Order: sequence, then structure tokens, then C-alpha cells
Amino acid sequence: MSAIKLGHAVLKVRSLAVSVPFYRDVLGLREVARHGGRMAFFSCGENHHDLALLEVGADAAPPMQRQVGLYHVAFKVGDSLDDLRAFRDRLLAQGVALTGQADHRVSQAVYFQDPDGLMLEAYVDADPAIWQNDPGAVAFIGTLDL
Repeated sequence: MSAIKLGHAVLKVRSLAVSVPFYRDVLGLREVARHGGRMAFFSCGENHHDLALLEVGADAAPPMQRQVGLYHVAFKVGDSLDDLRAFRDRLLAQGVALTGQADHRVSQAVYFQDPDGLMLEAYVDADPAIWQNDPGAVAFIGTLDL
């Protein structure tokens, strides 16, 4: 037996009252359930849940750059650079600052943070033949001008 698919991620956040509107209204995820007043579950549409948020309290320490843990979570937002531009514009219109953008050859992406400072990525895939023919392309990071 081996893992066949990444099922979901659970992120620790300070406040569901702050984070749920961000993930639901800004990112457009569908909230599907709550548990015990401390967890919210979201779906991108095909799975029962793709992301869950666990409230840990207002006094929780912020994410630290130089510590072991999650670096970022990526969300596919379409199939073209026009889709990525539209999503970037949606973020900017909602007051979400971009922290970067990159051409990864196998995908193109913009980066931003959630209300707790967790790094998120919105991306579109390039032609799968790129990484199938050259697996090393997965490690490419170049500039992207949207």
C-alpha cells in the first residue's frame, strides 16, 4: 500500500470569525460543516472537504519563517493565465496584498497571506507534458509578469 492522493489540509487559525469569511468569501471555498465551535470545513466542489480550519485562540503565536511546519497551501483557480489574472484582481479588489508571483514552467502562480499570515498560492497549470517530459521542470522558479 502507498498513499494515492493528498486528501485535505487542516490549518490552525486564531479565529474562525475572521478566517471563515476570508476562505469562503475571498477565496470562494464552500463551507460544508462546523464541528464543536472550533472547526470549519470547506470544499472546492469535488471532495467532501479539501480544507479545514481549527481555531486555536487569539493569543496563538504567528507563523515563523524559520521553523518546521507548513510553508504554503496552493489552490488551483482555473486553466489559463486569464483565470489567474482574474483571481489576482479579485484578491486585490478585496484588499489582499500579493507577496509574490512566479512562473514555475509547470504552473504559474501568485502568492498572498491569509488573515493569520499563512502563505497561500493561487495557480494555473501549464501543459502537463512539460513535467512529464522533463520532471526537473517542477523545480523551476522564474519571474511572472501578469
